[in-house]
Parts: sequence; structure tokens; C-alpha cells
Amino acid sequence: MGLETCGNCLSCLLIPLALWSIVVNILLYFPNGKTSYAASYQLPNYVWYFEGICFSGVMSFISIVLALLGIAFSGYNCIISALGLIQGPFCNSSTGWDYIFKDTAGGYLTDYSAWSRCTEPANIVEWNIILLSILIALSGLQMIICFLKVTAELKRTLCGTYSVFVQAGII
Repeated sequence: MGLETCGNCLSCLLIPLALWSIVVNILLYFPNGKTSYAASYQLPNYVWYFEGICFSGVMSFISIVLALLGIAFSGYNCIISALGLIQGPFCNSSTGWDYIFKDTAGGYLTDYSAWSRCTEPANIVEWNIILLSILIALSGLQMIICFLKVTAELKRTLCGTYSVFVQAGII
């Protein structure tokens, strides 16, 4: 497999990853498929950063610069998703709507008995853990692919297999 074919293959892999990131991020707006939480702004604050839609959805195809942007944007997606996972969901509990797990530093992730403290939306802890984990995995794959793309483009440019200069025709 030639370097150019590998670069094109990497670009093709970014398309479905970007589309899945967008879909998963949109699902975060509708816990359990219900629109009422989005309509009443009872969603976690990290959802409004649009990490999977705007940033992880940016695909790098042609140049090193775009691949570097892909690394940066995928990294942004990964960081925001991880912070959202650590913070925990915004949910209704006996004390009202709040981030009831915010002081656990992510410890709630393995304390399954504490998840029942979130009474609304139903199963919001599981919903957020699954979707944010998927976003972390997708953005990680995108960072790896974009890094490989940068490497392939740099090798192609620096090793002379990429025509940087346009040769003028002889008249």
C-alpha cells in the first residue's frame, strides 16, 4: 500500500468517525429520547460545548494544517467529554436539580448504588457514561488517525514524493 493510498484511506476513516461523533453528541441533548429536558434547559453544561458536533466533526482531508486542526479539535472533544464524565450528570435528586456527583472526582462511576440518587431523567447516569465514553473513544481514534495523516503528509512532503513546486512549461 503506497503512502498516498494510506493517506486517502485515513481520510475515509475520519468521515464515519466524525458522523458518529455528531450523532452521539446530539443524543446527549435528549436523555432517554425525550426533548423535554432540552426544552427546559435541564441538561449538563458540557453538552452546550458542542464537542462532538463542531469540533470532533471537523475532518482533516487534504493538508497537514487540517490534520493538525483535526488533532486539536478531537483533543478538545476528548477533554470536554472526560470533564463531563468526571463531573457527572445534571439531574434531579432529593435536593433538586444539580450536579450531585461533582465532588466525587469521578468516584461515582463505580459506585452503582449512588446512581439511584438521580431520580430524573431516568437512567441519566448510564446515558451520560455510555455516550461520553463513546465520544472519548471516537475522538481518540480521530486523534490517532489525524496524527498518522500528519506523519504521512510530512513524509510525503519532506521525502520528495509530494510535488511542492509547479514546474513552468517551456515555450
